[in-house]
Amino acid sequence: MANSDEQSKPSAAAAKNTPRHVAIIMDGNGRWAKNRLLPREAGHVKGIAALRQTVAAAREIGISYLTVYAFSTENWDRPQSEVLSLMGLFRRFYHADMKRLKKEDVRVRFIGQREGLDKDIAALIDQAELMTEMNAGLNFTVAFNYGAREEMVLAAQSLARDAATGRLNPSTIGENMFSHRLQTAGFPDVDLVIRPGGEKRISNFLLWQAAYAEFVFLDVLWPDFGKAHLEAALEEFAGRDRRFGRLPPEDEVEPSKDGNSERTTQQTASS
Repeated sequence: MANSDEQSKPSAAAAKNTPRHVAIIMDGNGRWAKNRLLPREAGHVKGIAALRQTVAAAREIGISYLTVYAFSTENWDRPQSEVLSLMGLFRRFYHADMKRLKKEDVRVRFIGQREGLDKDIAALIDQAELMTEMNAGLNFTVAFNYGAREEMVLAAQSLARDAATGRLNPSTIGENMFSHRLQTAGFPDVDLVIRPGGEKRISNFLLWQAAYAEFVFLDVLWPDFGKAHLEAALEEFAGRDRRFGRLPPEDEVEPSKDGNSERTTQQTASS
């Protein structure tokens, strides 16, 4: 029987096809607490523990970029007590984890609007980025007070201002230029989006960056998410055929001897 270390290793296929950028929608904290007759805040506390395990697993597996959805622009509509609890948890996470993340060569960054946050939280975000900016290991990004539509609107406004003042010719605007006005400028596109919690939607998360991402939806609630679930998602990713709009090799066409295009494989009656 294999030992526990061997059992925890991803398969050869998963290791070979490890995505460079993984994004996770951390969903299910409230339901986890409700199932145990606990206050919702208890689910968020347990969710922080799951996040620590996931960051450690991502480092061990060799993922280069990990982005997690911590607090959306829509989350402000939740009960004030829950919002206050989430802000308090952020403070606790900073004081409990930031020195360790710096020591472990994790670079911490944040995307999302800082306007509207308590001044001390905005200051902690700045400090976390400054403290870890020289780290070259895992790029760990927290989407906090973040919404993808708002991000794209802000990018468009930035380009529009430059065009209006003559600093930019509108005809030169392309995908690369737009990408560099997003808050993830310099990041690779997302390869894999994982959403635990049983829901199957993207919830205004990295809409531009995940245009060609693979999606894996898991029934496990976020507080119960661990390394095994991350590895299972990577295993599924490794088996996906990522074509980015192209035909698979067996369906590619090549010129025939008479100049017409034909399939490179034998035609079937159904084709």
